[in-house]
Amino acid sequence: MPSQVLSHSLAPDDEANPMNWPFHRKIYTSACAWLFSFSVAFSLTTYTAGLQQVIAEFHVSMTVGVLAFTIYLMGIAFAPIYTPHVAERVGRSYIYLITIPINLLFILGASRSQTIGGLLVCRFFAGFFGGPSLVLIEGTFADIWSAETTNTYYAFLGASSYIGAGLGPLIGGFVATNKGWRWTGYVSLMIGLGVWLFGIGMSETYQREIPRRRARKNGVKLQQPAAQSGVTLSQMFTITVIHPITQLITEPIVLLSTLYLLFNWGVLFQWFITVPIVLGGNYNFSVERSGVAFVSAIIGSICAALTSIAIEQFLYRRHKSHSMSGPMPLEYRLIPALIGSLLLPASLFWAGWSAKPTVHYIAPITATAVYAYASLLTLISIVPYLFDAFRPDGTLSALTIAAVMRILLAASIPLCIVPMVMKLTGAWALSTFGFIGSAFATMPFALFFFGEKWRMNSKYAPEMMMGGESSKMVGQGEDGDV
Repeated sequence: MPSQVLSHSLAPDDEANPMNWPFHRKIYTSACAWLFSFSVAFSLTTYTAGLQQVIAEFHVSMTVGVLAFTIYLMGIAFAPIYTPHVAERVGRSYIYLITIPINLLFILGASRSQTIGGLLVCRFFAGFFGGPSLVLIEGTFADIWSAETTNTYYAFLGASSYIGAGLGPLIGGFVATNKGWRWTGYVSLMIGLGVWLFGIGMSETYQREIPRRRARKNGVKLQQPAAQSGVTLSQMFTITVIHPITQLITEPIVLLSTLYLLFNWGVLFQWFITVPIVLGGNYNFSVERSGVAFVSAIIGSICAALTSIAIEQFLYRRHKSHSMSGPMPLEYRLIPALIGSLLLPASLFWAGWSAKPTVHYIAPITATAVYAYASLLTLISIVPYLFDAFRPDGTLSALTIAAVMRILLAASIPLCIVPMVMKLTGAWALSTFGFIGSAFATMPFALFFFGEKWRMNSKYAPEMMMGGESSKMVGQGEDGDV
């Protein structure tokens, strides 16, 4: 019988602990996770550049053509439910390295599809197997980087999907025009393959999996506490299905966070359908020029990441310089969201009423940049806030419901945006979202002022609270969000 390993987790000073890795190893592993997330988002939106060609080739309606875009998101929506349970059992690195090639195979299948049905099926499963990379990146970064600067590292990881999504129509516009819509998939395939080859040497970061692999390598037996995400199918279903629905009803923090992120992402992905239509109709933009317009969204995303980092670093240094005891209050993470919640509806009104032939096209394009800036600011703030608001099992449930619901709405809004624009005009369609956003802008402020009280009174509150921060172990990052 093999001897038993007494230590079932990594000690803070263990050199195998990702927190203690050399800087270059941290950077490489983080870059791998970032690029995996980037490639999945890129493959999502590159398709939109060839949308009109798909409609013409398969003789389908605009709604069906758009469905092939949104069904990729519908596949991703399953990832927050199943990925944490798989990661608990095999770690994170294997999931990245196995699911990305399968994602690429379905992207190839979509590019070679001869029927609209084949295209839809392949796009769905491309999203289904691409989704884990968007879920795992959060846990990977939490494993490696200090919890004291959560917003800072989340700014980097959050920007991966925004930049990837923004570059999709930019590159896809030139590809679709010169080579046809099928080549938008081939380019996604080539980028994804390059990313996978770059990341094939990435290390495992999950602090429960590293001791397991070390024990197997040394031929010893290891006993660990039961997974907090559940052991039996019943427990797993409860934590990632039943508890999320219950939290949505009983936990004000989860309700407000989910509703706001739901609106945020619901509006975000309609831009990939609206921008080409509006710029083409009002300014005679070609597919390539419409794609170039998404540079503004990329710039807005980068600025949002930099703003969030600057705010957190300023607050962190101020907190340290004043010799305040304990960690910084958790609600401080929401400050970027307060800014973003005000700019978000303003950008919608701006884009809606400036997109007309009598106004220069730079006006609606700039509004798109402001929306991307505001959208990412709120995401960077609210998701990390949820990350530490509850004990681990409550965190997983909260992140799951927030992710699944906002992805499903993001998949739904693009399907109805074209009829809205046709019936209401672009100005009033975006203004409708602007009015909703104005009402929803109160939600981050409510979380900022009342969040600590709600956390303390929650049945998912950690057993120990210090200065508004949870007692969650550093490095025990929970997967479950996108």
